[in-house]
Amino acid sequence: MNKNWESQLATDKRLHEIVIVGGGAGGLELATRLGDKLGKRKRANITLIDASPSHLWKPLLYEVAAGSLDSYAERLEYLAQGHWHHFRFRLGRMDGLDRARREVSVAPTLDEHGAEIIPRRTFAYDTLIIAVGSVANSFGVPGVAEHCIMLDTPEQAREFHRRHINACLHAHTQGEAVKPGQLTVGIVGAGATGVELAAELHDTTRELSAYGLEKIEPDRSLKLLIVEASDRILPGLPPRLSAAAADRLKELGVEMHVNERVVEVRRDGLLTADGKFIPASMMVWSAGIKAPDFLKDIDGLETNRLNQLVVKPTLQTTRDDNIFALGDCAACPMPDGRNVPPRAQAAHQQAALMAQAICRRFRGKPLLEYAYRDYGSLVALGRFSTVGNLMGGLSGGSIMIEGVMARLVYWSLHKMHQVALHGWFKTALTTYAHFISTPTRARIKLH
Repeated sequence: MNKNWESQLATDKRLHEIVIVGGGAGGLELATRLGDKLGKRKRANITLIDASPSHLWKPLLYEVAAGSLDSYAERLEYLAQGHWHHFRFRLGRMDGLDRARREVSVAPTLDEHGAEIIPRRTFAYDTLIIAVGSVANSFGVPGVAEHCIMLDTPEQAREFHRRHINACLHAHTQGEAVKPGQLTVGIVGAGATGVELAAELHDTTRELSAYGLEKIEPDRSLKLLIVEASDRILPGLPPRLSAAAADRLKELGVEMHVNERVVEVRRDGLLTADGKFIPASMMVWSAGIKAPDFLKDIDGLETNRLNQLVVKPTLQTTRDDNIFALGDCAACPMPDGRNVPPRAQAAHQQAALMAQAICRRFRGKPLLEYAYRDYGSLVALGRFSTVGNLMGGLSGGSIMIEGVMARLVYWSLHKMHQVALHGWFKTALTTYAHFISTPTRARIKLH
């Protein structure tokens, strides 16, 4: 433990300032836990900073993009969560750090017309936790920014949904029949996001047809294709899981191009390294992630080629023990030399550990070291199909699961996140309310 920090805590009469930057799965869970443990007892001031005023669990963004989830109904307002759980929320995007002064710099907040709403500010900290997540990595491929939509934020997911709905409405109301290739969605990257989006779009387009857009025939009008540089889809998951997902996508009519690296994105399609041109009318880029660019070597902290902050097993940054990082923006080592994979379960585990670590610091105890536990991977392939593997448990190994059981486990992951934010009772109530209101909700967002 840092002795200077310990002596300061013992002699300083002011409340300890804990600043958390990033309100994703890990950051918001940590702010909630610390608010309940320290903020409620007036032992520390907990401040959460995020560029958005509300939270949406990131693994749900593919459903927002496909239109099967209303992001406005599912979002959680940070100000309200802070009021309920004894932490402060401040709106803004971090863009600088002064380690000598122990201050975080937050850029001005502008409205949709460019007018300043909130001026530039700085926030002092005694302990800083950076949990800003990740963004799509274009790898410098020309045309990605101009012609592809990323799925990093709810706003981007809603933008894709608006474009898709508008394209379907135009195709339905035009005088002539839907032309071949007129509704072609090209998805670059066959990780979980790309695969889940393709399957969900197939289902929601069928709903559009059922709701009266009968010219949109899901199996003929809409063409879904995935382009992946590796030799199989879901390359980060076990081959058996990858093969099962590929079989399901074939059943849905999704066209898969593996071993094809995209080198240029054009207005009307994708160019691969071997010279193949794949036409598409709309394109999504989900071919990899990196930490936000502002973190690169920020005020001398160690970062890697993906802009991730390099941390010790205690989640402290390697060059400053008062700064921690967790989630996708942290490069946390594992015993085998690899880094902890950027998954929601890792952020959830790290947030729980960090809550204990901060409380241990207050009691003068040494920090715990994080050890990643892989509970398996699940990929949703439409409303009624999910494949995955569960690690450990009764078998001590890996169990491959499919169908209803896999879907229930996948659903439970979101519920675990809600429990961490709201507790069991409120989560049970909201789940019950969701189920009883199902008959009065459209299965797809139509605008």
